[in-house]
Amino acid sequence: MCYKHPSDLKLIPRLRDLAPAEASAFLEFHSAAGRSGGAVPPRYRELIAVGVALTTQCEYCIDTHTRQAREAGATAEELAEAALVAAAVRAGGTLAHALLMIRLHDEAVADA
Repeated sequence: MCYKHPSDLKLIPRLRDLAPAEASAFLEFHSAAGRSGGAVPPRYRELIAVGVALTTQCEYCIDTHTRQAREAGATAEELAEAALVAAAVRAGGTLAHALLMIRLHDEAVADA
C-alpha cells in the first residue's frame, strides 16, 4: 500500500476547513518564509528549502522546492551541493547525539 500519493494534495482545502485558524497561520508563516525582497534571495531560500525537504524526507516538499529552486535559477550543481550539505549536517546531528549518548552512559556508570 502506498501511503503518499500526489492526489492527497487535493485534500488541502479540506484540511484548511477542518482547522482554519491553524491552517491560516501556517500559510501566512510559509508565505513569509518564502517571500522575495528579503536579505536572502529566492534562489537561496529554495536551496535551503530543498536541503530541509531532503532531510525531513518529504516527497511533496522535494518536488515543490526542487521545481521552485530551478525556476529561481538554481543549477543542478547547486542542487547537488545543497543535498550534500544537508546530508553532512544531518550526519553531524548524529555525531552530536553520539556525544550525548557517551555522556549519559558515563554518568550512568558513575552513578552505579
